[in-house]
Amino acid sequence: MEQLNYRYEGGQPVARASAQLVGVVASGNLEILIEPAELDGACEVAIDTAARGFGQIWQAVMDDFFARHRLADVRISINDNGATPAIVNLRLDQAVLAYRQGGAA
Repeated sequence: MEQLNYRYEGGQPVARASAQLVGVVASGNLEILIEPAELDGACEVAIDTAARGFGQIWQAVMDDFFARHRLADVRISINDNGATPAIVNLRLDQAVLAYRQGGAA
């Protein structure tokens, strides 16, 4: 397992947010937990992945994610089992939608 951690500043808090879990860890997939956290306006991302050596790709995917979803006071935990960047983006968007809707998605 490889562990990667990222922190982004300058986002906006989400009003009705509640913790959300999307996806499932299975062959070629991942799960994402997104939850509110007191982070002084930052967004933190922790990734545990079975696919070692892809740090630059994860960095690009997370940079793109934060450019699209400028979240603040949010912790995102990702458990990955070899998902492609397209699947990662799909699950991240799904998690943010559920998070912004307070679980109504």
